[in-house]
Amino acid sequence: MGFQPVMDARKRRILEAVTDDYINTAEPVGSRTIARRYNLGVSPATIRNEMADLEESGYLEQPHTSSGRIPSEKGYRFYVDFIMKRKPVSEDERARIRRTLAEKRREIDLIIEETARILAHLSRYAAFVLSPISRAGVFRRVEILPVDSRNVLVILIIDPGFVRTHLIATGRPLTRQQLAHIAQFLNLRLANLPLSRIGTQLLREIKSELDDYNSFVDATIEAIAQSLEDRHEEQVYSDGQVNLLEQPEFQDISKARTVLEFLAEDDALYELLSGVVETRGVTVTIGREAGHPSMNLCSMVSAPYEVRGVPMGALGVVGPTRMHYSRVVALVEFVAENLGDILTRILVM
Repeated sequence: MGFQPVMDARKRRILEAVTDDYINTAEPVGSRTIARRYNLGVSPATIRNEMADLEESGYLEQPHTSSGRIPSEKGYRFYVDFIMKRKPVSEDERARIRRTLAEKRREIDLIIEETARILAHLSRYAAFVLSPISRAGVFRRVEILPVDSRNVLVILIIDPGFVRTHLIATGRPLTRQQLAHIAQFLNLRLANLPLSRIGTQLLREIKSELDDYNSFVDATIEAIAQSLEDRHEEQVYSDGQVNLLEQPEFQDISKARTVLEFLAEDDALYELLSGVVETRGVTVTIGREAGHPSMNLCSMVSAPYEVRGVPMGALGVVGPTRMHYSRVVALVEFVAENLGDILTRILVM
């Protein structure tokens, strides 16, 4: 959350009222509206002066000369970080989320797909879920099993729940004792390391230390490196993009097209969500904070999900900056926790 800017209680309450009202109505908010709808105990003239000060400080904007005001990105950020109260996920919604995901409990792809679907349905925005990232795991051990005199099966076991297998030609016959020695050496160097810490330099060192086994070790190290870089099983599942078209901000088809085209790019979504895996808790990214011009009119509420304490993937909701943050933050947090619990039961057996 960081350093909290100084703002007196009345300005804070007025910023909260303007933000809440604009989120609910999508209409710029005037001082008389605030005085009528919110019991602030001050006159419309006082509210108008405070709103002018908030605009001068960058927390509010006036989209048209004669209109009311709306929150700026800075205003939304202050609201999310220091004012907003989370709206709890209802018991009915909690039960529905648990029931829906539990029905798919043995098929990970279906669980991820269903997570995106129910998240989009309950939020009424667009939802995205990044499937478990093998690189986010921990290297447990390697097993090397002989297939015949010239080929072995290298099995990489990654916690939690990932297994990579590679059939490798040895180049020359190797005994079971030699294969066991190689596996033992690799396990001594690599076991229990987060995959993110197994880089090119470490693999090069291991390769030089096992130089006696030349081409076979070359192929084994290459298999390990390939497994670390392999993304073919990591997908972004999405749902609810059409929900954005229901928002007043995207009635302008050119604005809608810009956002929807961006959200249709798998690489762009992967980039957005893969960074979330390394975070903790819920993150709210507002407008230009995303670093993509196509997202300037949007906010994303995202969170990682964990399997046995290890962040394995991420999920998020994308909507207009005029998003129901208090509700969506609680929803994203609950769904991430629930998804992690279900995957833990499946992957850790």
